[in-house]
Amino acid sequence: MKATGIVRRIDDLGRVVIPKEIRRTMRIREGDPLEIFTDREGEVIFKKYSPIGELQNFATEYADTLQKTSGLPIFICDRDAVIAVSGASKREYLDKKITRELEDIMESRVLYQNISEKNDKFIIEASKEHYISSAMPIIAEGDVIGCVISGWQAGNSIGEKIASDIEAKLIQTAGIFLAKQMED
Repeated sequence: MKATGIVRRIDDLGRVVIPKEIRRTMRIREGDPLEIFTDREGEVIFKKYSPIGELQNFATEYADTLQKTSGLPIFICDRDAVIAVSGASKREYLDKKITRELEDIMESRVLYQNISEKNDKFIIEASKEHYISSAMPIIAEGDVIGCVISGWQAGNSIGEKIASDIEAKLIQTAGIFLAKQMED
């Protein structure tokens, strides 16, 4: 754990203000759920809560099935990081921060299709290996909680970059299905 040097007091309602710099760095937005942990040394730890993270094993199996069906690399992420990968390096993608572009796709709340050869959007900040071909936000009970993405590998031919309607519908169905799983 890293000390920030910032000290805050608890108010009379038991609230603590998380400084703006930390919220920005950790991508904590207003309304984001935080999970609270304690340890034996008296530390209180706040961690961003990922509702879809509870379905990580299911999401991994679903990504594997989707990848075998489509032949495309499949990525499932929560609001911050990739939580399931199939058809690409797990070590390179799993638990890595997603790009601002992918966050914007999720915030749009609609199916994204790469329909232009000049529209290269990366999946994670740390890698320029796979681009987003199709992406569907996972929306449960009105909240965006993640995204299902089909990717294509950098260096593939132009025709392989552009998402087909069938691929897009497959990704859209996956996003809607995972949302239903979260609501049940």
